[in-house]
Amino acid sequence: MELDQLRKDCAQRQKKGLHFIVASILIWGLIMVVHLTGLSIGLKNLITFCCSAVLFPVALGVSKALGIDFQGKGNPLSRLGLLFSLNQMLYILIVMWVYAAVPDKMLMVYTMVFGAHLMPFSWLYQSKSYLVLSIIIPILALVVGLLCPPCVLAIIMFVIEAVFSFCLYKECKPRS
Repeated sequence: MELDQLRKDCAQRQKKGLHFIVASILIWGLIMVVHLTGLSIGLKNLITFCCSAVLFPVALGVSKALGIDFQGKGNPLSRLGLLFSLNQMLYILIVMWVYAAVPDKMLMVYTMVFGAHLMPFSWLYQSKSYLVLSIIIPILALVVGLLCPPCVLAIIMFVIEAVFSFCLYKECKPRS
C-alpha cells in the first residue's frame, strides 16, 4: 500500500481517533469538576495529573462500544500514532516544572501541551478538525489562562472536546 492509502486505512479503521477524543470529554469533565472545588491549587493540579491516567482504559472501552479498531494492527502507521501520543509525555516534564514553579498556570500549560500534540494527527488522519483545534487550543489556553482562573479554562476545554468529538464523528461518517 502507498502512504496515502495507509493513512486512509488508519483513519477509517481507527475512526480518526474518535475513541480518544470521546474519552477526553470525560477527562476534561473530571478536570473541570476538580477545578470548580475549593481545594488548594496544588491539590487540584495533582488530581488533574491523576485524571489523565484513565485516558487509555476509557478510550479502550469507548473503542469497544463504538466498534473502533483500538490498535489498528496490520497498518504500520498505527505505531506512528502511538509515537505521536508518547511524544506528549516529554512535554509533560515542562508541565511538571510549572506545577512546582507557577502552580496557578499549570492547567494553562497542560492545556497548551494537550492542544499542540493534536497537530501530527491532522496529517495521519487527514483531518481538518485536528489541524484547526491543534492551533486554536494552545492559543485559547494562553489567552484564557492569562486572563481567567483555571476553572474557566477547564469548562472551555470540556465544551471544546465535546464539539471536537462531534466534528470527528461527522468526518468519519460515510458520505452518501
